[in-house]
Amino acid sequence: MTQGAVLFLVLALGNGLWPAAELLASEKPGTRSVVQKKAALAPTKTGSKAPSPSKKVDFRSRAASDTAKAVSSGLPAIQSVSALVLDQNAGGMLYQKNADSIAPIASITKLMTAMVILDSEPNLSATLTISDDDVDYLRGSRSRLNVGARVSREAALLLALMSSENRAANALARYYPGGMVAFLAAMNIKAQALGMRDTHFDDPTGLSSTNVSSANDLAKMVAAAYRYPLIREWSTTPEARVEVSGREQAFRNTNPLVKNASWDVGLSKTGYIHEAGKCLVMQARVAERPVVIVLLDSAGKLTRVGDANRIKRWIEHSLAMNRFPAQVAESSGAEPFRRHPG
Repeated sequence: MTQGAVLFLVLALGNGLWPAAELLASEKPGTRSVVQKKAALAPTKTGSKAPSPSKKVDFRSRAASDTAKAVSSGLPAIQSVSALVLDQNAGGMLYQKNADSIAPIASITKLMTAMVILDSEPNLSATLTISDDDVDYLRGSRSRLNVGARVSREAALLLALMSSENRAANALARYYPGGMVAFLAAMNIKAQALGMRDTHFDDPTGLSSTNVSSANDLAKMVAAAYRYPLIREWSTTPEARVEVSGREQAFRNTNPLVKNASWDVGLSKTGYIHEAGKCLVMQARVAERPVVIVLLDSAGKLTRVGDANRIKRWIEHSLAMNRFPAQVAESSGAEPFRRHPG
């Protein structure tokens, strides 16, 4: 470092001009400057500004405090950033937390993919061939369906819903009448028809972070998907042996609750990409009461399952104590952590 640079650094420290000093220090290899740190937080492809780490930490800290308040008020201590529980019989909201916040939804997308495919009344026994177009070059996600693999349309739907197979979901869209462009248009048209005003789809898998929705909208999508018997069956199949290119392969469900004896799950879908966090939507009977559960942006590996179990225990306990209200539109009190695209 030259004498002039040293003098500038001393003056910067003495006058509180730390950003300038840090910018100078960035000339040293391996040092991240303020400018570089800001570049790492540049707007994403969606055009939305990524939340800064400090804001997210503050939110998580507030959420922890709000969780304590929720417990003291008798509400479940939900850790997911957004959550919604609906009573299907009464149509009332039992619990909500940031339910109108818009965020990426990852593979929850595949419920809409399955509905649009089934709406076209396709030949389920027809063979689909996995091509290079189905390979995930965006995130490099793994797949057991190699390029050239052949599966029936029925098997592709099963794998997309049960095992969240991205190549299967993409192939289903490619083989849709009119191809991918027509398929994506059909997804968004159906979302609007279902009243999902906070929802937009850009791909059939959920790998794109521009597939966005809210817990409120996803509850509508789950309720709609539940009306498809095949979606109910395939999304809750614990495991299956599927014929791929003439040979059987074993696949498992991504939601461990579908094989949990204490749960009566009628529909299920998990999802994860970095921008969305761990997500889970379900239709289930809890204490003989049909409910829709939506959990978005869970940080830990087991948080979404833990939240689902906390909701289940809360409903069962409240009903057992005969103090479960007809409708509880309460949240944990957390300030909405919004990530609106565009």
